[in-house]
Amino acid sequence: MTLDKSALGFVQVFYGNGKGKTTSALGIALRACGNGFSVHLVQFMKNGASTLDEQIPGEIKALEKFEDFSYRRFGLGDWYVRGKNDLVHKKNVEEALEYLKEVINNSDYDIIIADEILYAVQLGLLNKEKIIELIKNKPKNKELILTGSHKPIPEIFEVADLVTEIKKIKHPYDIGILARKGLEY
Repeated sequence: MTLDKSALGFVQVFYGNGKGKTTSALGIALRACGNGFSVHLVQFMKNGASTLDEQIPGEIKALEKFEDFSYRRFGLGDWYVRGKNDLVHKKNVEEALEYLKEVINNSDYDIIIADEILYAVQLGLLNKEKIIELIKNKPKNKELILTGSHKPIPEIFEVADLVTEIKKIKHPYDIGILARKGLEY
């Protein structure tokens, strides 16, 4: 089967206060890998465990079964707290961005997912102009998917091709039910 890579090249954005931004991007990864495209996931700001290896989610474990799927996770093992650990998180986010710039130009990948990158912008750890520059300089034959942020970032949305808002209507967390292993993480 010959892949038609000429259809690639969009910038897709998934943002909003609802559950499903990363899940939407990984659904595209699943479909793409199943059709022979190569996908590389770059995860920004993955935290909450003492090491990133302790928290490899099930969806990544499942996608690892595809030879055309790869990933790299960036995070510090602790949550970002404004005024407490700004500098170390900012440095980690900038390292992730530099890595993203390298892989977006790597001919091994058809689709690049920058997961949670928009949260880094929302939190002031990454300048939105750097994302706009990344979008404008990406190879024309690469699909780029950006996720994160509860708030709209109009300047980024303007240069994207597809913008989807994931909106929360109701969530069990609002009544104290925490995320469940295997379903939310």
